[in-house]
Amino acid sequence: MRFKDRAVAGLTTLLLPFAALVGLATPAEAATSATATYAKTQDWGTGFEGKWTIKNTGTTSISSWTVEWDFPSGTSVTSSWDADVTNSGTHWTAKNKSYNGSLAPGASVSFGFNGAGSGSPSGCTLNGASCDGGSVVPGDNPPSAPGTPTASDITNTSVKLSWTAATDDKGIKNYDVLRDGAKVATVTGTSYSDSGLTAGTDYSYSVQARDSADQTGPASGSVKVHTTGGTTDPTPTPSGEINLGYFTEWGIYGRNYNVKNIVTSGSASKITHINYAFGNVTGGKCAIGDAYADYDKAFTAEQSVSGVADTWDQPLRGNFNQLRQLKAKYPHIKVLWSFGGWTWSGGFAEAAKNPAAFAASCYSLVEDPRWADVFDGIDIDWEYPNACGLSCDTSGAAAYKNLMQALRAKFGTGNLVTSAVTADASSGGKIDAADYAGAAQYVDWYNVMTYDFFGAWDADGPTAPHSPLTSYSGIPQAGFTTADAIAKYKAKGVPASKLLIGIGFYGRGWTGVTQSAPGGSATGPAAGTYEQGIEDYKVLKASCPATGTIAGTAYAHCGSNWWSYDTPSTIAGKMTWAKNQGLGGAFFWEFSGDTANGELVSAISSGLR
Repeated sequence: MRFKDRAVAGLTTLLLPFAALVGLATPAEAATSATATYAKTQDWGTGFEGKWTIKNTGTTSISSWTVEWDFPSGTSVTSSWDADVTNSGTHWTAKNKSYNGSLAPGASVSFGFNGAGSGSPSGCTLNGASCDGGSVVPGDNPPSAPGTPTASDITNTSVKLSWTAATDDKGIKNYDVLRDGAKVATVTGTSYSDSGLTAGTDYSYSVQARDSADQTGPASGSVKVHTTGGTTDPTPTPSGEINLGYFTEWGIYGRNYNVKNIVTSGSASKITHINYAFGNVTGGKCAIGDAYADYDKAFTAEQSVSGVADTWDQPLRGNFNQLRQLKAKYPHIKVLWSFGGWTWSGGFAEAAKNPAAFAASCYSLVEDPRWADVFDGIDIDWEYPNACGLSCDTSGAAAYKNLMQALRAKFGTGNLVTSAVTADASSGGKIDAADYAGAAQYVDWYNVMTYDFFGAWDADGPTAPHSPLTSYSGIPQAGFTTADAIAKYKAKGVPASKLLIGIGFYGRGWTGVTQSAPGGSATGPAAGTYEQGIEDYKVLKASCPATGTIAGTAYAHCGSNWWSYDTPSTIAGKMTWAKNQGLGGAFFWEFSGDTANGELVSAISSGLR
């Protein structure tokens, strides 16, 4: 897999895995015309997430703001967003970004940060004045998390929920009941009956408490409820074969591809699994990739799978909540969290030194109570063990097997454990570099990356299809085909049913090409929307239609550009081949490259039947 066109405006994120979360909020001090309020929104023991909220309480606009405070020794800010945060020793200063400095009377703005240590801020000033006119930070902790709800009296259209009470130093006021991440009721007791539900449908419930100051605490764990009646699945699924698509966390930015697009394209009824890409691998641990996209971004009603807008105080937003809504609507879909990828695979070398510790960190993150119901397992995209990708790895041939063994031991048989693997079947190539056969006993399947064999990183060519199914006369490198890769894995002892064929929803191309057939010379990569030499299928379909096929895939020569990519027709041929080989199914990279009506997903689904 690759990181492509990742644009995250105004964000700096470096998040480590979360364990059990205990909120600790402290209203900070307020100024004559503005207040600054601090809240520790999450706490995982050795670190925490904090948030400052600045509100203009005066009658004139504020053009900029600066919040300053002191942390005790041992407590520090490690990353921040929506403010520029600096420090001098234990004194910290946060200044507004260019886009959020102006505040009209009554308006407010927040910025957040991740911290290390356990201390609380003191000596707060806002634009040089005391944040609330006092000299200390008064304490008023928010409530604890209530107990995970239990469900009873489930009918076609209703369910009764009960939970154990939260605790608070000033007293509990009430509880918010959350269905699929959105608030549906506020009650004073510790039970609630939800009605008006749809028969035969999955729902996820959690609750969070409010104290007498209206502060909300962390949400409880989630309970999944399936109403009676109806059908177990609103739509048919492929007949046993896997049809897995990658959803990229950064696709919600420049590409404007949201989880909802999986529904509107018609793809949701045709896929079986989603790999959410990517989580980071750093410091020998699994880590958050993009906190804002993953669980913080608020989606509008128009952007949301449920058609309900996110609220500022709901406990889970972002792509994770959208995936939760997707699974409620399409219960047959399983979601895995994929870690690594081209950009972050360098972190696996450190992880391989202590596989058990790595597996434990991944389990804690994937099974974090805020989103444990979203994920059905983990996918490892290590490019490449004991070989070279963006960087070179020298962990040894056994490192990959040891890592996958540790993950299976930690995640157990109730979770999926899968991996994206190389398709380099050349003699002494990447398949030979690691013990993929030995690791196969621990994985549910391998996503064999049978694309990107050739491309304009060889700027002068020769032109060649980036995803050939079979070899052909003049192929630039022996062993660089789908058939060679699958044959080599089988020969090493990997069961065919644990191998998925890979399809790219994009093309790779050159410019300066005069020869229509493959093998021509070039002057460099063709122009692409997000990256030179690469373009989405949905664009190429119209801008440079296929002019021929070779080795089971298509190519196109238009003007001086030469592209190769898969079409519905070539995908049909590849799916027939995969079925004849007894493979477990197919996967694709990635949803946003498809047309608005999901014609490539449809081709995979139809071909696998």
